[in-house]
Amino acid sequence: MYNLKLYKKPINKIRAISSLKEMLEQSCALFGEKPAFLVHSQEFEDYIPISYNQLKKDVDALGTALIDKGLKGKRIAVIGENRYEWAVTYLAVVNGVGVIVPIDKELPENEIENLLSKSEAEAVIFSGKLQSLFENIAEKIDSVKKYICMDLEEDKDRCYSYNKLVKNGERLLEEGNREFIDAVIDTEIMSIMLFTSGTTEAAKAVMLSHRNICSNIMDMARMVDFSNNVLLSVLPIHHTYECTGGFLLQIYSGATIAFCQGLRHIVKNLQQSKATTMLTVPLIAESIYKRIWEQAAKEPKKLRKLKIGIALSKFLLMLGIDIRKKIFKPIHDMMGGNLRLLISGAASIDPNVSKGFRDFGILTIQGYGVTECSPLIAVNMVGYSRDASAGLPTPSIEVKIEDKNDEGVGEILMKGPNIMIGYYNNQEATQKVLKDGWLYTGDLGYIDKNGFIYITGRKKYLIVTKNGKNIYPEELETLINRALFVKESMVVGKPDEDGDTLVCAEIVINREYLEEKCGASLTEEMINSLVAEEIKKINHSIPTYKHIRQYSVREEEFKKTTTKKIKRYLENTK
Repeated sequence: MYNLKLYKKPINKIRAISSLKEMLEQSCALFGEKPAFLVHSQEFEDYIPISYNQLKKDVDALGTALIDKGLKGKRIAVIGENRYEWAVTYLAVVNGVGVIVPIDKELPENEIENLLSKSEAEAVIFSGKLQSLFENIAEKIDSVKKYICMDLEEDKDRCYSYNKLVKNGERLLEEGNREFIDAVIDTEIMSIMLFTSGTTEAAKAVMLSHRNICSNIMDMARMVDFSNNVLLSVLPIHHTYECTGGFLLQIYSGATIAFCQGLRHIVKNLQQSKATTMLTVPLIAESIYKRIWEQAAKEPKKLRKLKIGIALSKFLLMLGIDIRKKIFKPIHDMMGGNLRLLISGAASIDPNVSKGFRDFGILTIQGYGVTECSPLIAVNMVGYSRDASAGLPTPSIEVKIEDKNDEGVGEILMKGPNIMIGYYNNQEATQKVLKDGWLYTGDLGYIDKNGFIYITGRKKYLIVTKNGKNIYPEELETLINRALFVKESMVVGKPDEDGDTLVCAEIVINREYLEEKCGASLTEEMINSLVAEEIKKINHSIPTYKHIRQYSVREEEFKKTTTKKIKRYLENTK
């Protein structure tokens, strides 16, 4: 079935699943009292475990209660921070109630209203932190009939208590109600409605089925083994990358999921949970990596020691001796002490960062996917990877490059069981990306002789010069962002007086780093001089047609999606 020569190492054995309901039943039978989740409570500062058996009991109870409330076959939105109740809600709805609609909690009120209307949700289950927001929304929207709060102890006005629903479901189950437990899953119809992050346009509603998600879970498990794993869930769980990879895949694999309390608690939560793995995005991984070198740069002896340590550990590795965890103990302690694997997604990570973390003894690989593919298309394998690559195509899909240029770069197309049903109520948009069974991803890239996929950028962001040369903004942004005094950057093309295209960059500086380095003597003139020198250095390293001709400095960060991708809207530019 699979091109085994492509993988150069055995792919992992898996168990077959046809639905998420079957997945949960299997995992409960296999892993029983093993912790499925580690959660914080108001009473306990440390994590407390929740077993696979308890997870299934709670899912069955909530699902039974939701059907009892007349929500069979309905769309149910879920919105809130990464937490156990969110996970139970997702599984309860898809496994026999109706269609789950995850929504980004960071969206403004009017956009949440819009997505609730667009999805035709009849109920919404939400975190108590959003209570006042939904009290406002309830006054404006007639389509949502039932509001359920995860933190409400008693039913209040138009809002139900999540905990009371679960208890009611437990009672109904004891009385013999089997409507949810015996529900038959149609694996081909829409059971999940996910909204794209919409970095440059209005979000579209992606329709996914059990078959789509389950094929993706099995493909991920074939390529990366997550068994005996503790994963710290940091990225927003409503996003398909974290939802499929950081939640559903972990439940399938028998892993334990610890929910992070927030970005500023990552180090503490890594230590408390003894997490071995974390899904991340380039901005987070690159920021941590930069911080390590920033701290070392403050003391010349410390910096020299770090560089010598890297050289020594590389030499010893050639002899089969691995002392990285000992040499770089402070770095490992900063990362919780148990972290073995970082998996980066949502955008391309700087290969220097992947290599750098590996030098410290923390394997960092990246994958590639889009919401429309549930989401994974490719991923690097542990023991067989390329730092600059998005990885190898997953076993059950086909990938090809369309309209290649002279460098072999073209649009990435894929075909497989993980491709969405289509965009909800948007046939025109569906037909633009789905043609003859192939999904046109809108991403540009190439495939090397070993089958690894390399992403060069988004088709819509491509800068084309007057003489037909292609410039990928993401490539230049990676070079700019390597400077320790740069937080982030955005490269765009702008027309000049002669009708050609100028490559222009906006650069967000890290003032805190510069003030630590330069102290009270820091001036705007010094900042501009540093930036000018960096741009000059970059221009010397790249072909003339790619040269950055204009640049500006700003301190305000760019607006981003919840997966930390820059929204390339007009309001982000000066």
